[in-house]
Amino acid sequence: MGLNTQSARLYPPKPADVYLFATCLVDQFTPEAGFDTVRLLEREGIRVHYLEQQTCCGQPAHSSGFPDEARAVALQQLSLFTQPWPVVVPSGSCGGMIRLHYPHLFVDDPVLHAKAIDLAGRVYELTEFLVHVVNFNQQDRGTACTVALHTSCHARREMGSHETSVALLDSLAQVNVVEQARIEECCGFGGTFAMRYPDISEAIVTDKVAAIRDSGAERVVSADCGCLLNITGRAAKQDEMAGCSMPTLPGEHIASFLWRRTSGAPS
Repeated sequence: MGLNTQSARLYPPKPADVYLFATCLVDQFTPEAGFDTVRLLEREGIRVHYLEQQTCCGQPAHSSGFPDEARAVALQQLSLFTQPWPVVVPSGSCGGMIRLHYPHLFVDDPVLHAKAIDLAGRVYELTEFLVHVVNFNQQDRGTACTVALHTSCHARREMGSHETSVALLDSLAQVNVVEQARIEECCGFGGTFAMRYPDISEAIVTDKVAAIRDSGAERVVSADCGCLLNITGRAAKQDEMAGCSMPTLPGEHIASFLWRRTSGAPS
């Protein structure tokens, strides 16, 4: 059974200010997802604060079995978000790391543990925040399209992000969401797993890409950039080997997809 704490969570009214924890992958590989997250929140009348001192959440080290190294990275984040504002994270895996694992990392230090508990209580995955706090309700200004949703393993099991992602996509009148076979299966990214076991990762993501293609989706949408990069990267490699000049399975972070669809931005 997956770990999902959302059913017991009490959600606050929409705040005037939030922090953005952008994540390493957004910062380095898909900055447009970060910018579109800011645009979505600012349109709702929320001031977004981005602290340049933020770094990695520590999940790669934690998932690889290095708690001391993860603790050292996590320590940098504990004292940054000093105002009692929500911390919005456009990644279920990074959000899950801070909310669920930071308190365990600092359980032996009463002062740091209290800080970790406080921070964990203010962390929201982006789609969760849009659905339960913002009450997102924007008109779909795009043309009809068919998409498949992929939710990362951590986001699904730790944060319940598949439910809020589906709710957001279903709210768009011209978007048809198709369910891929193996919807709960990993895409093969797994942070450092893809680098440590590239052959296994390739086999897993090849199956995932095939399932998404078979669903009839025109594109894949995900709230986690690591999965998105892995899936679209494999699809692009297949396109290259087939001599395709245009992507046959483009992908988009859900923040960018939502902003494009509801702002009237060109496809």
